[in-house]
Amino acid sequence: MIVVRDVYKRYQTDHGPGPWVLKGIDLVIPPRTNVGLIGRNGAGKSTLLHLIGGIDQPTRGHIERLCRVSWPMGRGGGLQNTLTGRQNARFVCRIHGHENDMADRIEEIREFAALGRMFDEPVKTYSAGMKSRLQFALSLAFDFDVYISDEVTAAGDAAFRNKAQKAFRRLIDRAGLIMVSHGEETLKQFCTAGILLHEGRAQWFDDIEDALAAYKESLQA
Repeated sequence: MIVVRDVYKRYQTDHGPGPWVLKGIDLVIPPRTNVGLIGRNGAGKSTLLHLIGGIDQPTRGHIERLCRVSWPMGRGGGLQNTLTGRQNARFVCRIHGHENDMADRIEEIREFAALGRMFDEPVKTYSAGMKSRLQFALSLAFDFDVYISDEVTAAGDAAFRNKAQKAFRRLIDRAGLIMVSHGEETLKQFCTAGILLHEGRAQWFDDIEDALAAYKESLQA
């Protein structure tokens, strides 16, 4: 379970605090639930995802993670740019206490990311898509109760997108998923519930179809 309590978020700018991106978000995301985050560009979807994943902190309010939550797959954040893909994989294995089976996990990461010789080159030389592929492979190599994904099904070529979709199908059989995607069919395929972000507020829907219908209505407002 993930509990989001009265969360506000805004960022500092050169001219002082910026506008509120999120305004008093209150949510309880049940265990083993696949949720789509829906909203216009700039609605705060990635911001909320990063807060849930713990790679950013609310300006006000708090988030309780009563389970193991992955980092956001898909945006390349959290990688050490001066390290190679292999070195990043080794670092994450150590963090998660997998010294004993590190070699097997690194090979699994290398195979899934399909970076070829670039796996042994510094991450700072990667394209955005290559970083997303590495980050996705890193997440899959470890067991989490909830996986969070930011447009990862759009990363890479057709073969990788197909591989990512198959991996998601396996994930939703054993864990929860919180997903940002602009693809309506992708959300319908992987998500049962939805969260609509609009004007800094969040609305929960038990049915992803209802969330998508509400989103379409909001576009006409």
